[in-house]
Amino acid sequence: MGTTTDRLELQIEGMTCASCANRIERKLNKLDGVTATVNYATEKAAVTVAPDVTRQQLVDAVEAAGYGVVDPAGPVATELVSPGIRVLVSAALTVPVVLLAMVPALQFTYWQWVSLALATPVVLWAGWPFHRAAYVNLRHATSTMDTLVSLGTLAAYGWSVYALVLGTAGEPGMVHEFSLVPRRTGGAGDIYLEAAAGVTTFLLAGRWLESRAKRHAGDALRRLLELGARDVAVLRDGAEVRVPVEELVVGDLFVVRPGERVATDGEVEDGRSAVDVSLLTGEPVPVEVGPGDAVVGASVNASGRLVVRATRVGADTQLAQMARLVEEAQTGKAAVQRLADRVSGVFVPVVIWVALATLGYWLGTGAAAGLALNAAVSVLVIACPCALGLATPTALMVGTGRAAQLGILIRGPEVLESTRRVDTIVLDKTGTVTRGEMTLVSVMVADGESRDEVLARAAAVEEGSEHPIARAIVAGSQQGPEAEAPRATGFVALPGLGARAEVGDEHVLIGRRQLVLDEGHAVPAELDAAIDARQARGETAVVVAWGGRARGVLGVADEVRPTSADAVRRLRALGLDVTLLTGDNAGSAAAVAEQVGITQVTANVLPADKLAEVRRLQEQGRVVAMVGDGVNDAAALAQADLGIAMGSGSDVAIEAGDLTLVREDLLVAVDAIRLSRQTLRTIKGNLFWAFAYNVAGVPLAAAGLLSPMLAGAAMAFSSVFVVTNSLRLRRYRTDAR
Repeated sequence: MGTTTDRLELQIEGMTCASCANRIERKLNKLDGVTATVNYATEKAAVTVAPDVTRQQLVDAVEAAGYGVVDPAGPVATELVSPGIRVLVSAALTVPVVLLAMVPALQFTYWQWVSLALATPVVLWAGWPFHRAAYVNLRHATSTMDTLVSLGTLAAYGWSVYALVLGTAGEPGMVHEFSLVPRRTGGAGDIYLEAAAGVTTFLLAGRWLESRAKRHAGDALRRLLELGARDVAVLRDGAEVRVPVEELVVGDLFVVRPGERVATDGEVEDGRSAVDVSLLTGEPVPVEVGPGDAVVGASVNASGRLVVRATRVGADTQLAQMARLVEEAQTGKAAVQRLADRVSGVFVPVVIWVALATLGYWLGTGAAAGLALNAAVSVLVIACPCALGLATPTALMVGTGRAAQLGILIRGPEVLESTRRVDTIVLDKTGTVTRGEMTLVSVMVADGESRDEVLARAAAVEEGSEHPIARAIVAGSQQGPEAEAPRATGFVALPGLGARAEVGDEHVLIGRRQLVLDEGHAVPAELDAAIDARQARGETAVVVAWGGRARGVLGVADEVRPTSADAVRRLRALGLDVTLLTGDNAGSAAAVAEQVGITQVTANVLPADKLAEVRRLQEQGRVVAMVGDGVNDAAALAQADLGIAMGSGSDVAIEAGDLTLVREDLLVAVDAIRLSRQTLRTIKGNLFWAFAYNVAGVPLAAAGLLSPMLAGAAMAFSSVFVVTNSLRLRRYRTDAR
């Protein structure tokens, strides 16, 4: 028997780099019944726990690792000094220190002591977050990026104090020649205050810019969460009462005036209007709604007054489910990120040993102690693995957020890997390529007959039926010229064949050709040809007869969505083979395939056959994506390497899909694949540059070719570069036009 599990989310505080996230993750996963993923970019831990594991046990594990968990019900903690202020003060004190070190002409008598006075608050006060975190790490016998920064800056500062107080650097008239690479002479006469202050300031500025960029990365999700209405006008005893939206319950009637947001998912009881759903689905054209139509919470009422009955509230609404899916996707990890996590987990202790080896090597070769110290400090600073930890989560945050704005919900980061490998896409016909509902598409009448009369009498008979074809004929008749609709009596349904009824003084028969012939009605040659033509186009031909002969033929079909042909063309442009799969008859399937440009068609398949067809393609070595919307598609969606569910479809299909398209438009599937692939490319680009930066930087620093200050600037730049590169995904432009 399976074991039930709960999913919790913890907001972590105190993380400063990928190594922190990696250590917390390992600590949580050591608990029995716990599976955790910690995301450095979102500063959250997504934890799946067995029923006997408490939240307090998780909190204790995080605290045992040296970090904290934010209490969602508690007060929001604020820093005494904001990061921005710390950066500004640090920069203001560092600039004169660097200038004095760089420009010998500015070096007045005892300038070095002024530099010490200016650099001390930078290293000890502004750099305190690094030193505090390094101390916590030391207490837990671990190390992170903060350990490297703290060791590096304190080593440079400590040597400078030694040289000033006990060496010759503090003597009057001391001149400091500046170089971008470590000086190969000196020792007790050299100071490195500009390196200590410069590294601290660069890294503080980099961390501040990084945090701002990370906030921008999560903007899309925040905007999604903020879409909902704050209060709502509920009808109580016929009067409107304004209440907070949280007080709404299923079944409540509420009023939505023009310009207001719909408070929650519901069904229109009264009124007609156009509703703007663009912020939820990306659909640019407002949707017309009336009594009986569903409306989605957070959509905007564009014109008329609506009275809506609430059908889903709170966490059950489409908006809440969208936000939850996006957030879950952002807290997950793509397979490509796990390699980076393993590297960053061992990177810091390795770097410390490399720095010590560098120091020992230079001292052992007889180099000046100052050069050895510079090289070791540069190794410590340049090797910080921040960019590795940011490479994947920032791209995921931006990519999934942008996808949500376009009406695409990505279930998890592993989905991105699937989109890259997919080479075949299988499209369900009904509700995916077509609209999923029968529509009256053509009316052909015999010579001398009135089109309006044939249509009116057919609709009068079908008014008594709930069959989809009957409803299509009734709906189609209402689009014609307005006239007094005839009434039918004595309605009799003929299952699988048609129906009959008395309309006026005529006995009207409607249904298949064979039914009409069997009942003794003649079918004129032109109508006979019209029946064959409509069936060849994939339409269902419905014959209308009275008075001994057929009077007209109505063509009813599930119309192809207007964007489907363009979508198929774009899917092919992405390098995908496109197959149409349907339970419908071969004629109808072939007609639809011809309209949209698909050559590979499989018709007359049962739900189990759909699953078997996906497996058959996979056995041929194909990587298969499946697009569907119905319960009968769920098994195939789950079997496919990439399941894409139309959001208008069944809950079972949506649950089985890896991607959900909120909008009923196959072009959105094209965008889903394109944006997923672009997000994956961004992740891989980020990881490449993060790895390349460290691989190239450490040897240069160990060889004495980088000053600590340059190393600090480069390290800060690498993190900011990775985040800003991810932010480019915000500019992704949709293909669905």
